[in-house]
Amino acid sequence: MASRANHLVLLGCGLLCAATSLCAQMIDPSAAQAQVYQAPPAYQTPLYQGPAAIPSPAAASNFPIASDARLAGDAKQTRFILDLDKAIQFRAFSLADPYRVIVDLPQVSFQLPAGVGVTGRGLVKAFRYGLVMPGGSRIVFDLTGPAKIAKSYVLEAANGQPPRLVLEFEEVDRTAFVQSLAPENRPELRPAIAEANAAVAQPDAPAAPKPAPGPPDKRPVVVIDPGHGGVDNGTQAGGGDIMEKNLVLGFGLALRDRIEKSGKYRVVMTRTDDTFVPLGDRVKIARSESAALFVSIHADALRRGEGDAQGATIYTLSDKASDSEAERLADTENKSDAIGGVSLADEPTEVADILIDLVQRETKTFSNRFARVLMGEMKTTVRMHKHPLKSAGFRVLKAPDVPSVLVELGYVSNKGDLEHLVSENWRNRTVGAMAQAIDAFLAKRLATAGPGK
Repeated sequence: MASRANHLVLLGCGLLCAATSLCAQMIDPSAAQAQVYQAPPAYQTPLYQGPAAIPSPAAASNFPIASDARLAGDAKQTRFILDLDKAIQFRAFSLADPYRVIVDLPQVSFQLPAGVGVTGRGLVKAFRYGLVMPGGSRIVFDLTGPAKIAKSYVLEAANGQPPRLVLEFEEVDRTAFVQSLAPENRPELRPAIAEANAAVAQPDAPAAPKPAPGPPDKRPVVVIDPGHGGVDNGTQAGGGDIMEKNLVLGFGLALRDRIEKSGKYRVVMTRTDDTFVPLGDRVKIARSESAALFVSIHADALRRGEGDAQGATIYTLSDKASDSEAERLADTENKSDAIGGVSLADEPTEVADILIDLVQRETKTFSNRFARVLMGEMKTTVRMHKHPLKSAGFRVLKAPDVPSVLVELGYVSNKGDLEHLVSENWRNRTVGAMAQAIDAFLAKRLATAGPGK
């Protein structure tokens, strides 16, 4: 009897705990929702996860789901249809040079079939989609020429059809296109960081009590910049399901954790999730943090017919590219903002200042010195390109007072490199080599220059 009574007591406790947990979720649903924005680090999840990957049940229940997209029509009139599980609000506007149409949406869980958007039809050359900031998604259409948005609307679910977002494009001449670009129809994209800062600084918001200031963290700052993100997938392989943006994010997070283990440095990431960050903001992050070092992580690819290059390459900034391949890569990477729909016509004044400040030779000297140290460490564990040190005019390396390098981990277009890039063992070895190089470079620099960088 005593044994049976104990069993009943334990069973009752279990049921009580389960009920308490359920009530807590019902009373405070925000706690469950907050988990959506705190995705597990990429290095703890599969190394690549394309836009068509199915999210967690929590994410699917909190965000609208886009399940399919298609184009119809011809070079005079083209229609885009996006199938959703619920109606949403949106805004659409056009940009010129190159001709694009941008559609901003609330955060959407894209579960589209693989390869959707790679090829176009009619007036649409191709389109891409993804997250541009927490809470906001974007679709970017590359147009074959000037075209206007003739109609744009959301259809409610009816006759067995799901809710649909519909855009109708119509061919126009250049003059009519330019006239259609009224200011209210082409709002400038506000970078995610500026948006967050503005939200915090609302004048009507009650002032939050300031925490007691702690001792300043005087450790040198290392900024790690996983390239691409959000609507900008970077290079793709494996039929489009392996994306550079995911590979380099996983690598960057693993590198951050390795560096932080020593406790010597404070690490700042330009992005920690699948968010689009404009190139100018990446540079601003490094400068605002007075970084001692900026490391941008990428993975290159060659088009068919351009050969089969392989191995890691380390790039530094130069007005003149070291070779045609470096120039091609810099041109490609510098178009990231256009891929995200950012208008490149209105550069912030900081960029002009940066171009002038490039004459600062000391920063270039430190960048080149770190590149050599990094190559020395990496070549013992990683296959390097036959010409591992190169230079070109990368916009993301243009912080005048922060030593900066861009590391191409390998070529996703090369079978051997791709096998390495998706290998956890290879990543661990490469992360170790890079962390050792960062430590060696900063230790020597701080010993010579003192704690003030």
